[in-house]
Amino acid sequence: MKVLQLTEANARKLYKDAPDEFKTVLEDTFGKLFFTSKITDRIKTYKDACDELGEKPMNEIELRSLGFTEDELNYRKLKTITKALNEDWQADWKDGNQNKWYPYFNGSSGGFVFGGADYRSSGADAGRAARLCLSSDELATYAGTQFTEIYKCFIL
Repeated sequence: MKVLQLTEANARKLYKDAPDEFKTVLEDTFGKLFFTSKITDRIKTYKDACDELGEKPMNEIELRSLGFTEDELNYRKLKTITKALNEDWQADWKDGNQNKWYPYFNGSSGGFVFGGADYRSSGADAGRAARLCLSSDELATYAGTQFTEIYKCFIL
């Protein structure tokens, strides 16, 4: 008898295109809620994003010793978080009709705060970090509010 071992990340990937019989097996193993919960319910931290993607979190101590700066570490965190939140969506920069959402922030005497979400249909510039765009207003708003501190450490 052979035993099949699946990571949670791989189970979610398989579930999307699985035949109904296999979906039932996966639901019996992981629970139906596991496959029906929204991505914003599953991703609350950088570690959650790593778990979702089946990736090992970066070793920040080792990377700092190699000269990586805080903004570089936080950019890597944001790329991982963005990839996890986007699930299988990737921006198509050749498609001017596809909206690419991003959170924006305001700096004031009250500090660094989430200012809202906006989109671009094409074009990328350094101020909007093309690799950090999200597939929807909802995800951009969520990322901007849930991960404000990481964005702050990246931007400032």
